[in-house]
Formats: sequence, C-alpha cells, structure tokens
Amino acid sequence: MEDALRQALTLGRGFYSNKEYAKAEPYLAKVAAEETGFADVHNMLGVIYHDRGQFEKAQRCFEKAVQINPNYTEAALNLAVTYNDQGKYLEAKEVYRGALHAVAQSQCVLDPFVAGKISNMYAEIGDVYVSCGAFREALTEYQRALTLRPTFVDIRLKLANAYRDLGDRPSALREFDACLAQSPDFVPALLHRGITRYAMNDIDGAVADLERVLQIEPAHARAQLYLSMVRDRQDASTRVGAGGPGEPGP
Repeated sequence: MEDALRQALTLGRGFYSNKEYAKAEPYLAKVAAEETGFADVHNMLGVIYHDRGQFEKAQRCFEKAVQINPNYTEAALNLAVTYNDQGKYLEAKEVYRGALHAVAQSQCVLDPFVAGKISNMYAEIGDVYVSCGAFREALTEYQRALTLRPTFVDIRLKLANAYRDLGDRPSALREFDACLAQSPDFVPALLHRGITRYAMNDIDGAVADLERVLQIEPAHARAQLYLSMVRDRQDASTRVGAGGPGEPGP
C-alpha cells in the first residue's frame, strides 16, 4: 500500500472511531476505491451511510464487507439491520440466522460490541415470543442473550417477567433480585417485583417495593395506583384480624 493510501486509512479509521463520520467518509471512500480488500473499511462506510439514511448505499457496503470476509459478524448484523430498514424482512431474517449460526459454531472470543448486538438480537426474538404468549420459548432466547451479556439488566428484567407470566413466580423473584443486586434503584425491577410479591400474597414486601419506587420517582403514576390497591388489601386484612367490620358480630 502506498504511503498516501496508508495515511488515508489511518485518518479514516481515527475519525470513524471518534464518530466524526463526515470527516471519515472521504478518506475511507478513497481507500475502498483503490484497495477493495479491506472489509472493515466497507463496514465503516456502511455505518456512515446508514447513519445518514442512505440505506441502499449502506447495503452495498455491508454486502461487500461480508463478501470479502464471510465470517465478519458485525458487518452481517449491520446488513441484516439495513435490510430490515428497507422492508426486506426475508433477507434480514436469513442474514440474522446466518450470523447467529456462525457465532454458535465459533470458538473465538467475540468483540464486546458484537456480543452486545447479538445479545440484543436474542432479546428481540424473545420479545416476539412474549407477544405471542410463547413464554417458554421467550425464556430460552432471553437466557441466550444473558449468556453473552449477563450484565444487561433490562434483558434480565424481561426474563423475570417471562417467568412470572409463565406462572413460575419463585424464578421470577430470583431474577428480579438479581436485577436489583446489580442496580438497586432500577425502578422497573422494583415495580414488577412488587407486583409479583402482591400476587404471592407477600403484601408487606409489595408495599416495601412500591414505596421504594415512589422514593425514587415520587410522580410514578403506576406505582401510586398499585400501592393504593395493595394498601387497601393490607388495611382490610388488618381490620379482619382485629375483629373489625370484616368480622361477624356476636
């Protein structure tokens, strides 16, 4: 490679890594035009064009990157997303499957960025299963996602909710607890754990969770409503236990 082209590659990659896409594009385009064998250059150009909404140009770049390196998982995922953005759902599904299969067969350590994207893909598949009421299948996809990225607390919350909707409340509580061990003030986990505790007749636990939500977000409308409902039941139980209006007279 000539020195000028090597410098263009260095500058293009540098600007791209800093997300200065407008500056990166002419350098990367120059390299792609003169040295077509750099799969990462075509992938970077695809990201730039996709960011601008130029999906057809992005598609061509990602396709070129995958053609150069069929095992380039990030480019394959980017291509699938670009197909999806253009309404080419069958093509997107095929590329998604191919990328996931390649990852499953690979023994290499994934780049964290790529692993995160794949984890979110599994979670999206889980969401589709949940929308159809197929909770067991959703559990499998969420667990796959968490195998790649165990610290994605939002996906663990989805796993917990899927367990609860399947009727496995103890497993749901275990996952809610794991969410809160990682992020103690994670409001969605507190809210849903409170709802689950209420369903398990743990009224005091439900009150504690919902009160904690309102300490963090005082205007949280759903927490206010749920807490009011739970307290009504708590008060009714107290009155019955004390021989109040719920008790028959002598």
